[in-house]
Amino acid sequence: MKIAIIVPMEIEAEYYHKYFHSGSKEMFGSTLFEHFCVNHNDIYIGLSGIGKVQAAMNLASLLSKVDIDLIFMTGSAGSLQAKVHKEDLILANAFAYHDAHNTLAGDYVEGQIPGEPAVFKLDSPARKRFATFLEQQNVKFQEGLIVTGDSFIGSEAQKEAIKANFATALGVEMEGAAFAQVAAHFNKPLVAMRAISDNGDNDANEDFDHFAQKVGARAAKLICAYLEEMN
Repeated sequence: MKIAIIVPMEIEAEYYHKYFHSGSKEMFGSTLFEHFCVNHNDIYIGLSGIGKVQAAMNLASLLSKVDIDLIFMTGSAGSLQAKVHKEDLILANAFAYHDAHNTLAGDYVEGQIPGEPAVFKLDSPARKRFATFLEQQNVKFQEGLIVTGDSFIGSEAQKEAIKANFATALGVEMEGAAFAQVAAHFNKPLVAMRAISDNGDNDANEDFDHFAQKVGARAAKLICAYLEEMN
C-alpha cells in the first residue's frame, strides 16, 4: 500500500523519525515529503502547513502524483465541549468549515461551500479498521464532528460563536475540512486523528506548544503500531 501521513507542524512530524529510517526525499508542490518503505508499504510523510489553503494545496500535490491508498492526518485541536478534555483523542467521523457563511447566497447551510456538501463524512472501511485497532489497544477516544477554520480559537466568545452553528462539534482546528474535501474529490480514504491540546479558551495560547508536542508523539506511536500490525 501507499500511505500518506501528514501533520501541520515539524514538532508533530519529528517523532516518526524514531520509527522510520533511511528515507528518500521528494518535493510535491511546495512540500517536501519523506518516502520510506516499511513492511512492503510505501510511506510518505510530509507537513501540510497551517491553515486550509496550505493543507489542500499540499495534499492535492501529493495525490495528483502518487496513487495513495490511505491518508492519515494527525495533529491537535481545541475542545468545544465540556466532555472533551486536554489530551483526549478524537477520531473524526465528519468535518465542516465553521468559517463558511453562505446562507445568503442560496439554499445552503452554515459551513457549506457552494457546490460542496455541508459536511464531509469519513465513513470508509479503512477508518473503521483503525477505530477497531484503537479499541483493541484499549485506547480511549471519542468520535464526532470537528470543525475547521483559518483562525486560531483562543477565547470563549469565539467558541460560543462556533457552537451556535455547530452545537455537537467536539473540536476545532485549522486543516481538517480542507483535507477531507480534497480526499473526497480524489476518492481516497482519510483517517483523521486529533488530540486535544487546549480548551479553545483564554488559556489556549499558553497551552498549545507543549501539548502539540506531547500529542504528536502519541499519535505517531499509535499509527506506527497500526502500520506494523497491518502486515
